Amino acid sequence: MHLSASKISFSCKNYYLCSINLISMRALELLAPAKNYEIAVDAIDCGADAVYMGAASFGARAAATNRIEDIARTVEYAHRYGVRVYATLNTLLFDDELSAAQRQAEQLVDVGVDALIVQDMAYCAMGLNVPLHASTQCALRDAEKVRFFEQTGFSRVVLERAMSLAEIARVREQTAVELEAFIHGAICVSHSGCCYMSRAVSSRSGNRGECSQPCRLAYDLVDADGSVIMRGKHLLSLRDLDMSSHIGAMIDAGVTSFKIEGRLKERDYVRNTVSYYRRLLDTEIARRTDCCRSSVGESQIDFEPNPTKSFSRRGMSYFADGKRVGVASFDTPKSFGELLGRVVEVRAMRIRLDTQCEVSSGDGLCYISDGALLGTNVNRVDGNWIELNRAEGLSVGTEIYRNFDRRFTSAVESCRIKRTIEVDMMLNCTSEKISLTAVDVEGNRAEAAIEGTFDEPRSVSKMHEVAASQLAKCGDTIFRLRKFEVGDLRFVQASILAALRRQVLSRLEQVRLENYRREEPFRESTDARYPQQQLTAYDNVTNRLARQFYERHGVTTIEPPLELSGTMEGYAVMTTDYCIRREIGECLRERPTLKDELFLVRGSRRYALEFDCKECRMRVVPRDNG
Repeated sequence: MHLSASKISFSCKNYYLCSINLISMRALELLAPAKNYEIAVDAIDCGADAVYMGAASFGARAAATNRIEDIARTVEYAHRYGVRVYATLNTLLFDDELSAAQRQAEQLVDVGVDALIVQDMAYCAMGLNVPLHASTQCALRDAEKVRFFEQTGFSRVVLERAMSLAEIARVREQTAVELEAFIHGAICVSHSGCCYMSRAVSSRSGNRGECSQPCRLAYDLVDADGSVIMRGKHLLSLRDLDMSSHIGAMIDAGVTSFKIEGRLKERDYVRNTVSYYRRLLDTEIARRTDCCRSSVGESQIDFEPNPTKSFSRRGMSYFADGKRVGVASFDTPKSFGELLGRVVEVRAMRIRLDTQCEVSSGDGLCYISDGALLGTNVNRVDGNWIELNRAEGLSVGTEIYRNFDRRFTSAVESCRIKRTIEVDMMLNCTSEKISLTAVDVEGNRAEAAIEGTFDEPRSVSKMHEVAASQLAKCGDTIFRLRKFEVGDLRFVQASILAALRRQVLSRLEQVRLENYRREEPFRESTDARYPQQQLTAYDNVTNRLARQFYERHGVTTIEPPLELSGTMEGYAVMTTDYCIRREIGECLRERPTLKDELFLVRGSRRYALEFDCKECRMRVVPRDNG
């Protein structure tokens, strides 16, 4: 081969391969939390179709913030796979914060985030060139309110965790907006956006991103006479959500985006849960002809995902199938992990378990003893015997959980994860030019060519083998060779083929970014009417722009917000579908033995429990000791 010039040329084109039938398919999204850029990359590599993360301020997790530069890096990394990035701006805003909130929102739009998740309606008046998603903090529990947000211009709503599948299906029947629902992680016991308990006991407000989590504390349950019914129990602390057995039913109910909770969680949790739900969702998609993934790329991991091995308060499906008992964790708000089995023999600091699981030194175990969660570590394993560093309260029959699996955690943290997009390559050779074309699974196309003088190969089969080998070496790119075709083959040095491959794949990656398109931005329609004409203190209209928004949509009376109130006395600081009476077998509909008023007491604080049996809800109301 003799090069007459070192001229490399490029061309690109995007071919949309979707047929009319494919265009009408429902794109399902696995949505993962991202504490920071590094964890966002982990989530994407493990198969997330979208990630959500906080900016510098105004997010509902004040401890999970990111610089605009890191969000920009996340956007660029994500968009190569067609993965979306949502920024959480889901706290209430005060008047003196409106300018700062708008500046930050505009910065996020400028770096390419795909949507803003908001609670405060002030963002609707800022003219932001981006879609808006209505946060679960907007208290979205019925079709009427969801329809309002849809008609106003929101492209998605995030549903309340306590909704049943039947309730979600009813919303879907009456609306067309995208529905996002939680599938895994911690559950707020109160209706989202309707909890003021933290604000009532401290300066920290859940609606401002600084919840102190008083619901996870221990309380006494007492009657009107002061008699203690239950002492020192975590009566408002719920187990974690685990909808893994309901993914198919959620798709049938109309859910579009499947959300994992956990913007404060570390990489092992995110890697593990995303990988686990990626498999489940892919299995459901494969069974259906009307659904597809909303992003592309296949993830390769070398561990077996198991969400019970990450932080878990004994997951359950909450009220997916209707309201039921067994959803609280009275003994502890801490992580249980996975159930190993029961103790069958105890000898001093050694135990034998009825278990099929392999236990290793360094594992962390826990168990309930006298109503309290106790922890211990595995010092060594000798056959069927497990030697512990403490065995207080252990007896035959005790259930043992593993809340730290040393080997599994090490495997997850050290795992090399790679996500790749399949690409087809076509090599065309003439006596004067060698060109390589690459087309990915979405039809994005790039070409590189080298001009020169190229001779006939001595062995066509050998040359074909060399070409196939070189083009398959996609290395650290985001691509993986699926199919290789060649026309008239000439002798080409391996180094030239490698250079062509690098150039065309680099260009193809750039083409993917250039062809990426964000959805249509939010544009407020003032024709939509809010379901109520009067807003109460619970609706928390905390700034002038939000007030004007509701007035534009037919609201005539707006009470001063509870968030700015000097006292919570007489107001319900929590409204919840969870009911302590139901949980302890004392439902007022079922001949209870406890017929008097019930109170939660912690130190000097006292809360009356009000039971709305018609709506099957409970309210928690602060009361003074008088």
